[in-house]
Amino acid sequence: MDDVSIIELFWARNEAAISETRQKYNKYLYTCALNILQNSQDAEECVNDTYMRAWESIPPKRPPVFLSYLVKIVRNLSINKSKSQSTAKRGGGELTLLLSELGDCIASKNTVEAEYESAEALQALNNWLWSTEKEVRYIFLRRYFHADSIRDIAKRCRMSEANVKTLLFRARKKLKSHLETEGVEL
Repeated sequence: MDDVSIIELFWARNEAAISETRQKYNKYLYTCALNILQNSQDAEECVNDTYMRAWESIPPKRPPVFLSYLVKIVRNLSINKSKSQSTAKRGGGELTLLLSELGDCIASKNTVEAEYESAEALQALNNWLWSTEKEVRYIFLRRYFHADSIRDIAKRCRMSEANVKTLLFRARKKLKSHLETEGVEL
């Protein structure tokens, strides 16, 4: 079933929407969650919560790209779960590593005044992403949005892990320079 038809099922409040979504995207969503959480039970829980969130938010929302909408939900749920677990354990993990790699480029400010700056930083990041080569953009998003491991990215792109690491290092350096040029405070 295509995405438009699935979204129509959500709008009609037909429970088949969830089973169709599960049939089409479960493996992909599970992999995204597992990359972040590194725990199959937690990943499965986040995927199930994703279906519930989609059910609760469609309608009124009508996502233009259904898979991206679902990935954003599962990713946010997984990150929140990982943060709560690491707070409880005070341990590190893959998510901590990913965020630390981007730490020099994008600083986190937990103040209300930072909302506007956050939106500007997001726009500058999007502009930079779309100005980069397709391969760099793909690798960057696989690493920092989908939380893929260096090894998995290297396999997907048929390159060595060292090349992926170098490409990501250079991309972060260019991103930092771009954000500074755009006046985004780091």
